[in-house]
Amino acid sequence: MLDIQKIRADFPILSEKVNGKPLVYFDNGATSQKPQIVIDAIATYYQEINANIHRGVHTLSQLATDAYEISRVKIQHHINAKFSHEVLFTSGTTHGINLVTNGFASILKPGDEVVVSSLEHHSNIVPWQMLCEKTGATLKVIPMNENGELIMEAFDALLSEKTKVVTVNHISNALGIINPIKYIIEKAHAVGAAVLIDGAQAVPHLKPDVQDLDCDFYAFSGHKMCGPTGTGILYGKEEWLNKLPPYQGGGEMIKEVTFEKTTYADLPHKFEAGTPNIAGGIVLGTAVDYLNNIGFENIQKQEEALLEHATKRLLEIEGLKIYGTGKNKASVVSFNIDGIHPYDIGSIIDKLGIAVRTGHHCAQPIMNFFCIPGTIRASFSFYNTIEEIDVMVEAVKKAKTMLS
Repeated sequence: MLDIQKIRADFPILSEKVNGKPLVYFDNGATSQKPQIVIDAIATYYQEINANIHRGVHTLSQLATDAYEISRVKIQHHINAKFSHEVLFTSGTTHGINLVTNGFASILKPGDEVVVSSLEHHSNIVPWQMLCEKTGATLKVIPMNENGELIMEAFDALLSEKTKVVTVNHISNALGIINPIKYIIEKAHAVGAAVLIDGAQAVPHLKPDVQDLDCDFYAFSGHKMCGPTGTGILYGKEEWLNKLPPYQGGGEMIKEVTFEKTTYADLPHKFEAGTPNIAGGIVLGTAVDYLNNIGFENIQKQEEALLEHATKRLLEIEGLKIYGTGKNKASVVSFNIDGIHPYDIGSIIDKLGIAVRTGHHCAQPIMNFFCIPGTIRASFSFYNTIEEIDVMVEAVKKAKTMLS
């Protein structure tokens, strides 16, 4: 059993008050809070070793370079990548997805097909739409059912020799549904398609094993897993990263430059142009260490308990409907109350110190499927408590009474 109060003491913001009430932070799907060890690590970098990396022979540059590359290796081991050069530092999931779509612009041709799912965040829809417009490829969509689950029979029917890329999220940000990505990857590979997994919502809750999954690309953000904003990782199989052209040109990503010809650096530097977010990259390793010290089995048990309790308590409220009722879920509850706009509920409970997300959650196709303007999304982390859920439920009841 986790000592939740001890863990909560690691997060300074959890002792804050909002509108005079103790903060109840249930917007972890948007960004997680940061433990003191992560906050301190950022300050330590700037106070003690601030220097540019990979370029200087002086001591501080060497210290910064070593710390940055040690973090890369930590993340390699965390996701079980085969090589550290398969781990690319990015600014976040969106950056990673765009890096891949930019590379496929030189590979796809008219008549090729890209398969996405109806559960995707806009960041895993729009870049592929742009790619298809540029190349003449066609975008195909895996449909979903009323439980918020992808329809696998329809996915199977979409696949053909024309399918060149399949991309889905590991966990839906809007509904919390965990997708059957191993099945999707296996089926996509059977027709010769590459697979990118959007892991932004998965990495706070589980450790992805990219070799076991056998995905070609896996993108995620640091800020959703207790790390700094502006950090992320794109994992790519070595063969694919060698095949794709660079995403950006500049310093660091070159081997030799003349006015006649430029040759590119080896992996991973080929895709890491310019001075990176050095502090962020180093401290992302700190965040990964923190989560591993707690243990993902412990995190999952805590979050499963939170999800079960929240689902039970919220369904006590007459007229409340939960969206995303599939069997396999992460700790997210997305709901509405009949006749009340989700924004109104969110605004009232904010006055009571409760932070939830309201709206379409950058997943408008999901909302269009359910014919709703949006939902109230409560997304839980391992540092949340059963008592906080009870506070939220009472606040939702009060808001319903005020708005009815």
